Amino acid sequence: MASIGHAAVGLALGRYEAGDGSTRRRLASMVFFAALALLPDADVVAFVFRIPYAAPWGHRGASHSFVFAAGVALVVALGAKWASAPPLRWGVLAFLAVASHGLLDSLTDGGLGAALLWPFSNARLFAPVQPLPVSPIGAGMLSPRGMYVVGVELLAFIPFWAYALWPRKSATRR
Repeated sequence: MASIGHAAVGLALGRYEAGDGSTRRRLASMVFFAALALLPDADVVAFVFRIPYAAPWGHRGASHSFVFAAGVALVVALGAKWASAPPLRWGVLAFLAVASHGLLDSLTDGGLGAALLWPFSNARLFAPVQPLPVSPIGAGMLSPRGMYVVGVELLAFIPFWAYALWPRKSATRR
């Protein structure tokens, strides 16, 4: 994926978490959950260190697993407790943001699939259907193929963008 869909899911989760809070709180929450939804792709650093794509710590490997998502969720929940925010709510939303990344990548039509079940299995999995085109990595995003992928993701994730960004009346004006 071109990360547009991942960001849209994170923004929608952040908007849900913030509810009718202040604009500042909504923006902070949306940016935080969008960053969590994008976090698994930090594994592209593996290419710099010449870690093979198919290795457990390669691209779409361990960082795309449900166990990784649970670990991040635990850290977020502990941080939320420390910040006097609802830890269960923040932990669940963090899990959804991070876990959605591997699930969405399994819906693409290329690459090696996502190691959703790591460390129990190193198998790279695809969903039964793959409606999303796989995105080129790096400068390939500036190619016609990259622009096509961006267009498909913008359209496919319209519901998430709309939920996250559609203006709502504040509770005080109702």
